[in-house]
Amino acid sequence: MNKQTFIQGTMILLAASIVNRILGFIPRILLPRVIGAEGVGLYQLGYPFFLVIVTLIAGGIPLAVAKLVAEAESAGTPERSKAILRTSLIFATGAGLFFTVLCVALAPLVTRYILTDPRVYQTFLAMSPMIVIVAVSSVFRGYFQGKQDMIPSAVSSILETVARIICVLWFSFLLLPMGVEYAAAGAMLGVVVGEIAGMAVLLWQYRRLKRREPGTNGSSGSLEASIPSSGIGEKYKTFSATLRKILRIAIPVTGGRLVGSLSYLLESITTAQSLAIAGIATAVATAQYGALQGMVIPLLLLPGALTSALAVSLVPSLAEAQARGDHRTIHLRLHQSIRLALVTGAPFAAVMYVLAGPLCELVYNNGEIAGMLKIMAPFALLLYVQTPLQATLQALDKPGRALVNTLIGAIVKIILIFYLASNPTLGIYGAILAIIVNFVIVTLLHGQSVAKALNYRLPLLDLAKVVCAMIIMAGAASYLYHEVPMGGGEGVQFLASVSLSGILYLILSGLLGLVDLHDLKRLPLFRRWFKA
Repeated sequence: MNKQTFIQGTMILLAASIVNRILGFIPRILLPRVIGAEGVGLYQLGYPFFLVIVTLIAGGIPLAVAKLVAEAESAGTPERSKAILRTSLIFATGAGLFFTVLCVALAPLVTRYILTDPRVYQTFLAMSPMIVIVAVSSVFRGYFQGKQDMIPSAVSSILETVARIICVLWFSFLLLPMGVEYAAAGAMLGVVVGEIAGMAVLLWQYRRLKRREPGTNGSSGSLEASIPSSGIGEKYKTFSATLRKILRIAIPVTGGRLVGSLSYLLESITTAQSLAIAGIATAVATAQYGALQGMVIPLLLLPGALTSALAVSLVPSLAEAQARGDHRTIHLRLHQSIRLALVTGAPFAAVMYVLAGPLCELVYNNGEIAGMLKIMAPFALLLYVQTPLQATLQALDKPGRALVNTLIGAIVKIILIFYLASNPTLGIYGAILAIIVNFVIVTLLHGQSVAKALNYRLPLLDLAKVVCAMIIMAGAASYLYHEVPMGGGEGVQFLASVSLSGILYLILSGLLGLVDLHDLKRLPLFRRWFKA
């Protein structure tokens, strides 16, 4: 088993995340062209309910497993790691099967009385098998991350994305003649197949790990071998004690993520209801919501590839540092994460603001949604910083604080959506303003909580430098696109303007000290260059 450093683990996950984001945009671009904005809206209306169920089962399990396994490995007790894996698998599988059956049984009632469009029924049924699959996969991801081996998670996520792309487009195209609701269900079936592929990779990686471990034989690859032979009563006590440790960490984390998932579900329901109050027809409201959640938000979250990688790699790293009482390392890792999130997210936010129209035309062949993206883009930096801040609170055993912060932001968002989106003058833009307010509130509350817990000063100087570089890049990108003909059509004009302004941003980042040469030396590829 190959354990990586914090930077190496982050870069492995970052590479996988970037590949996934790029590949994931293939169905994002093509699916609206196959099933239309209305079909995307049906797909998006069903998805929040699935997220609530999965979060309820496995929202905090991966983080709890990663944290406990990291502590066990740091203490030199690998047998505890195996017990943690076995216990969490039993719990996640049982809960996943229960909720899968419950979801299928209640599908008619849920789609008729809770969700806003009864055509979501087919999509709801299609997503039900995914619950238990995601629950099992989440346990294995947490196990490998706790061992600080990020390669299995990276490989699994890439292959899951490839399988999902092929099947989402293929199934939706095959079922389109039956109606847009069946096409949306076909897209969801494609997601299920992708999750199955990802889980298969994780199981294969685990089997390989067991075979490589010294002192193992053919039977030791089974999870039952992870606990010494003993009586039923002793096994039950061991199971109960381990499960209590897992749930003690997982429940508050699950609560925090459940607030986010419930907020997403209530956001979809409240938005549709508010648009109806504003006098917008159901089909049009579904299409608008599909454009926001299926087109605009994915563009906004594209730089989240790094912040997601940082968050996953940050938790076991901070857990180990906290176990050693190494506050210097905690401050260093946190500062690295925030600085990287700011530096990498800023150029995307700048381009999405000044060139929103050309970007939406190029990606979706739909310039009508550019106004939504332009409004949200300047506030994206807060969203990118929010992820490592929340991961820090969870790693430092303060998930309750993260839960309260998320809950406050969710309550404000839902109230504002109902108030603003029901205004005929604002419509869908009222929902967008409410989402932006949520970005601001939650990020500021997380930052205050981290600063108080660690006596840590947030890097306001770095933020100011990033904003200055971002403004200069935005001005350069706008000038190059509108005033300097590049030739070759709109696509070439856009790509050339973004590339040249991006190079300017990198130069400014180096001059302002935002790019740390020491960090580059620690990366495997750059290390060879510096040695040479």
